Amino acid sequence: MEIGTAEIINEIPQKKRRRSGLSGGSNSTNGGGYNPGGGGSDGPDDGSNLQPERFVPDKSRILTVFLLLVVLMTFGGLIAAYIVIATNGVAEWKPFDLPIQVWISTALIVISSFTYHFGKMSVVRNNQPASKKWFAITTGLGAAFISSQILVWITLNARGFYIQSNPYAGFFYILTGVHAVHVLGGITALGSVLLRSWYPTENLANIAKRAALAQVVGWYWHFMGGLWIVLFILLGFWK
Repeated sequence: MEIGTAEIINEIPQKKRRRSGLSGGSNSTNGGGYNPGGGGSDGPDDGSNLQPERFVPDKSRILTVFLLLVVLMTFGGLIAAYIVIATNGVAEWKPFDLPIQVWISTALIVISSFTYHFGKMSVVRNNQPASKKWFAITTGLGAAFISSQILVWITLNARGFYIQSNPYAGFFYILTGVHAVHVLGGITALGSVLLRSWYPTENLANIAKRAALAQVVGWYWHFMGGLWIVLFILLGFWK
């Protein structure tokens, strides 16, 4: 009886140990937990074993679309008021020839749309040196555009055209000034894209985030470029 009793007692912890092993205890090979990166490893996790994650920037896309709608409504109201006054033929409406800097500004912002596109495609291809180069060029072109606009306003003031001179001059300053403020916002966003693309990475999740950010900022930047073309045609040829 004593021998039989000893055998039964010894079997109990063995069964418990087997059950604990099946439930993912300390004897399990993967460390007793769900490893999202695949097969476990006793070494430090440097991110190389992680499975690629798909980044879907829903919030950034919605925010960008909402911002573009606000900008569109703002300029839509200003442009509609400009067209109404321009077509009324009031005596106070006195257009002037656009300074050469306006043409330079147009060339700068058109070229910047191309350089931004090249930078975005470089991000998608994970060509970090090329993306950094193209985004830096685009940022420089944006700064040159703002500088050119400042020269336009200085030139017009030197000619005696002030915001209160006549309705055309007032609309010119308002439309170009509000547009320049939005371009400054775009340059700030460009800076964030440039900083994210400054260092190379092989992490697929980071690459996806960079591409998504470049996409939504690109929507804004190209929209600003297209809006400037509309303003250029309006102010230069619809007088």
